[in-house]
Amino acid sequence: MADIRPVLVTGGTGNLGRAVVRTLVDAAVPTRVLSRRPASPHVPEPVQWAIGDLLTGEGLDDALADVSAVVNCATDPRQRRDVEATTRLLIAARAARVPHLVHISIVGVDTVPYPYYAVKRQVEDLIEHGGVPWTILRATQFHDFVDTVLGMLTVGPVTVIPAGMQDQPVDVREVAARLVELAAAGPSGRATDMGGPEVLELAELVRQRDAALGRRGVVWAAPLPGATAAAFRAGGHLTPEHADGRITYAQHLARRRA
Repeated sequence: MADIRPVLVTGGTGNLGRAVVRTLVDAAVPTRVLSRRPASPHVPEPVQWAIGDLLTGEGLDDALADVSAVVNCATDPRQRRDVEATTRLLIAARAARVPHLVHISIVGVDTVPYPYYAVKRQVEDLIEHGGVPWTILRATQFHDFVDTVLGMLTVGPVTVIPAGMQDQPVDVREVAARLVELAAAGPSGRATDMGGPEVLELAELVRQRDAALGRRGVVWAAPLPGATAAAFRAGGHLTPEHADGRITYAQHLARRRA
């Protein structure tokens, strides 16, 4: 008999969280979303909505009541907020006897000395020792994040990129599907990393973006000093041996344009 208890998605209104919710709903899995705000009119009708706050703990007990699993997509790039939120989530999940916590992390959090990555690794450590059965999936950067970063590096026709760096962007929907599979499979510890199908130079990503937008751009590569840049140049954020994604960056751009 199928488990009729809902899966709770934290961060369910974010980019990945929305994709996880859609995947669960499409699979007819009972779904509950934790959010600080009331549901919008566009939320699918089967979705349960729980108002709560990971940073204060408000509403967590009700949100976690009788769930089959939690898929934790909540994150905040501001320093240490993820640590505080995860601590409260784990305390409440232990009290509610949640049988499975699935958490999304980032490839490279243990090799790239970037402050946000250090926080993400600390969150992993909390989950690994938090007393709730767990699964952690590390993924490479989403296509949409690459779009945002390239946009920030572009002024007029010129895009200035860090020299010598590559990326392995992955489709957010494919990562969502993997998270849902892991939630159904039960606690499994560190899951196999997940990356996009291609490792590409940043300059190539810019060229593909410019071609999709029909613009004539110029790419300048500038050397970036420091240990963090060196770790990115060394590919600490890549997982070419686990290029499990199927949707390329060019296909993502074509879908966006359509």
